[in-house]
Amino acid sequence: MSYAANAYAKVSQAALSPREAEAAVLIKAAARLQLIQDNWTEQQAGLNDALGFNQKVWTVLSTAATEPEAPLPAELKQSMARLGAFVFTRTMDTMVEPAADKLTALIRINRELASGLRGTP
Repeated sequence: MSYAANAYAKVSQAALSPREAEAAVLIKAAARLQLIQDNWTEQQAGLNDALGFNQKVWTVLSTAATEPEAPLPAELKQSMARLGAFVFTRTMDTMVEPAADKLTALIRINRELASGLRGTP
């Protein structure tokens, strides 16, 4: 990537709101998983890296959302905790027994949450 493109990328990231940044990282994780799912035979070698990235994203999101001082309603905190637990369980299951169809739920969850963070239906 050129110097100008790198500089633009850094500035555009700094201009994102926290919600937009969270949405962007969820979309990035979903895109990595989707690439592997769409090209399973050729891309399967990158599965654990993509799952690891997604797990890091979810560790940050679920931890931040469930902290006692997080400004979210208790019901939403509880939902994020359940969703995070599902994502972690599905991730481990997929690492142990890889299958392209197991990625569908992770991809969908990331995209739906990103859409909600962006306020788009």
